[in-house]
Amino acid sequence: MRITDLVEANSEHIEYAAALLVDCFSDTGSESWRSHDQARLTVRESLQQGYISRVAVEDSGRIAGWIAGHSLYQGRVWELHPLVVRCDCRGQGRGRALAVDFEEQVRLRGGSTIYLGTDDENDRTSLGGVDLFCDPLGAAARIQNLRRHPFEFYRKVGYVIVGVLPDANGYGKPDIFMAKRVQNGA
Repeated sequence: MRITDLVEANSEHIEYAAALLVDCFSDTGSESWRSHDQARLTVRESLQQGYISRVAVEDSGRIAGWIAGHSLYQGRVWELHPLVVRCDCRGQGRGRALAVDFEEQVRLRGGSTIYLGTDDENDRTSLGGVDLFCDPLGAAARIQNLRRHPFEFYRKVGYVIVGVLPDANGYGKPDIFMAKRVQNGA
């Protein structure tokens, strides 16, 4: 497997990355990327200046995963959005490889922090389905993974929970914010 830039000229990879978005997020019950057209727009947006867009390509030429993100705060901070891995490739280190590669791409561009939001739209964590306004940070500190929520993957690759936005996707459907420092030799 090799990780390489997703480029405008490779329409096959663009279409496959869009299909991955639809497939992966439909598995979770998420409202995101319900149509291939909507997903294609997201993929094409990631090809603009100020974005990183990378694909994991197997020896067969088939895409195993896609990761993208864009810079904020004059390039010091990068939002990772999204990361998807083909269902039959999960648990084999491809997501980790994409995350590590993304971190290296951010480091090469002088970034110091990567952040992401990972929604709980269907009660897959202990933060879902409850009123978090009483003590959002306390609830985040006590978070439990109930049904294979991706926050656990991000923890394994070095991200920490830095906040939570209650009701971001409707009552009891928070967005969980995570971040990681990029090592730039400082």
